[in-house]
Amino acid sequence: MSSSKLWKIKILRYTPDQNRPPEFGEYEIPFDETWSLLDALAYVKDELDGSLAYRWSCRMAVCGSCGMVVNGVPKLACETFIRDYFPGELKIEPLKHFDIERDLIVDHDAFIQRLDSIKPYIIEKEDGTGTVETGRAGEWKQTPKQLAMFKKYSMCINCLLCYSACPQFGLNPGFLGPAALTLAHRYNDDSRDHGREARMDAMNDIDGVWRCTFVGYCSEVCPKQVDPASALQLEKVNGLMNWGLSKVMPHKGKS
Repeated sequence: MSSSKLWKIKILRYTPDQNRPPEFGEYEIPFDETWSLLDALAYVKDELDGSLAYRWSCRMAVCGSCGMVVNGVPKLACETFIRDYFPGELKIEPLKHFDIERDLIVDHDAFIQRLDSIKPYIIEKEDGTGTVETGRAGEWKQTPKQLAMFKKYSMCINCLLCYSACPQFGLNPGFLGPAALTLAHRYNDDSRDHGREARMDAMNDIDGVWRCTFVGYCSEVCPKQVDPASALQLEKVNGLMNWGLSKVMPHKGKS
């Protein structure tokens, strides 16, 4: 241990079968300036209270498992260092706007359903006979420019920080939300994909891109600089253009 300093931190605790509302527990930990928040949570679990529940996996900001709220801000525990908060208050809560399963673990089922609704995969082109056309030998080649169109939006790790930050998701639980809609945009802008029309109903629904009011907090908290706010605004533009084409050229507005 690099320091003998002790520090009290607060962690929101909740056990559903106890029929008690969530409440903060206070824990005294040694301050080590090299510790991430994930290290601090491991200390609490290993040394102070083995019943503490939280998600983690890679410890390298790749898997997205350890998303939580730190002093009111959605963050990944593995890349958040406690030295940035010492000696002030450190208050840890589960991601907002999701049902709590236990302590810092939230239910991801609703998010998985949202992903499914936008068809997050390449939809191949039919040749007019109902037969799907594939790339030669199963490959699709792209230019660097074509890759650049969607690469940034493909870096999402599904950490759900953007959902916790999104005020519209908090007010309207039916909203598809930043990550799902960003992934839809990622495939819509992929030159190999022909599924824009298949995603259109979900994206232009009342709970699709038009629910977004462009607060932009989702992009601020994104640990991978995906910028979901920009993806949603680009899809609004695409939707308007498609609507206009459908009025002027009915056979062109749904391509």
